Amino acid sequence: MKNVKHATEKSATARHNIPPVFDGRSTVLILGSFPSVASREEGFFYAHPQNRFWKVLSALFSTPLPRTTEEKKTLLLTHGVALFDVIARCEISGSADSSVKDAVPNDLTPILSAAPSLGFSYTGKRGKNYI
Repeated sequence: MKNVKHATEKSATARHNIPPVFDGRSTVLILGSFPSVASREEGFFYAHPQNRFWKVLSALFSTPLPRTTEEKKTLLLTHGVALFDVIARCEISGSADSSVKDAVPNDLTPILSAAPSLGFSYTGKRGKNYI
């Protein structure tokens, strides 16, 4: 993983650079707000080693902890989980959701068209504020 910056840095415009994970068998869509610096650098969701997202999912589904991006995608799709973030572009300081300003929402139409019977879940309080 590349050098991870901390939330003390200046606010800057950032763009979401990770494509959504979904297919026609997806039954639940987990929505985060915006990728962390580590995730944007890594190019996949929840990349920071201290983030518990993948540990929780692997425990929930009683599967080994996925290590690679492909293993993570397989875990999600095997269990009908779609994954994306609600913000496409914003002003943000580091990875702090609390610093998000001028948020532009992501277009969820491709996911909803492919899997129209999705239930929604959010990874935090702020994500649903941008839909």
